Amino acid sequence: MLNAIASHVPSTGLLPPLPKADYRNAMARLGAAVNIITTDGPAGRAGFTASAVCSVTDEPPMLLVCLNRSASVYPAFAANGVLCVNVLAAGHQTLSGLFGGKTPMDERFAAGRWSRKATGSPVLDDAAASFDCRVVSATSAGTHDVLFCEAVAIAIGGAAQSLIYFDRKYHEIAAPPH
Repeated sequence: MLNAIASHVPSTGLLPPLPKADYRNAMARLGAAVNIITTDGPAGRAGFTASAVCSVTDEPPMLLVCLNRSASVYPAFAANGVLCVNVLAAGHQTLSGLFGGKTPMDERFAAGRWSRKATGSPVLDDAAASFDCRVVSATSAGTHDVLFCEAVAIAIGGAAQSLIYFDRKYHEIAAPPH
């Protein structure tokens, strides 16, 4: 099916490439949830901050995660084949920064409280929601791999709140009281 769609799309060779800065500035206007993606297994424990996460389908329960192939955590995720998408709640800006930078892995995980569900990947105890997943397929796109992940367990936090990244800044949102 994808090949059928792609066959109707004109080749990018016919159009001039977009300037990278223009693309990045436009993407800053696309608000996104902030997540910490974690794994643990034979290749070790690792985690990184990501906003490139999206629901794919609810049957089976599946989402996608984009991971840069040059990231230091890439080998652990590729070898372990499992991950947990931890949706950050309000107040998690510091934790997001630790997992998004060059902080040593032990220090990243020391900054939060973690448990485990079905896959053994670290689940952030006070996340807004956590999706414990097994990676069922992957495809390469540009500099990243798109990981298709089937959720095998979930955890939902107490308060309906989330941490959003928009216009290069964190924003906290919460559902109004009922």
